[in-house]
Amino acid sequence: MSDRDEHAPRLLRGRRAEASGRDAEGIAAAALLGEGWAVLARRARTPAGEIDIVAERDGLLAFVEVKARPSLAEAAFALGARQRARLMAAAECWLGANPSHGAAGMRFDVVIVAADGTARRIADAFRLGD
Repeated sequence: MSDRDEHAPRLLRGRRAEASGRDAEGIAAAALLGEGWAVLARRARTPAGEIDIVAERDGLLAFVEVKARPSLAEAAFALGARQRARLMAAAECWLGANPSHGAAGMRFDVVIVAADGTARRIADAFRLGD
């Protein structure tokens, strides 16, 4: 068996995870649009990392992390301290490049998406300094 064959299952898992993440982000974006949010960016890349969704409603800016897991219960615990810190740093970079947004403030939301497509948004899930 070649090295390439040994890595194939991991590569396939990575591709499936990527597709699942994109699907979950689409579900999350649709839910936000349905709640009156304008989606300003998806998969916004910054020097500090990627932000899944940047949305704004009535001047309030939401940096949204999307988590896809087999169940909502599992997804709720999928955002660790390191990821929160990365998202906060990425948000600062995004704001620096887009200063005209967020006149009414900003927050960090998490949208958890279960395998059956059920989505739940946790508004203001954490704050700077958490």
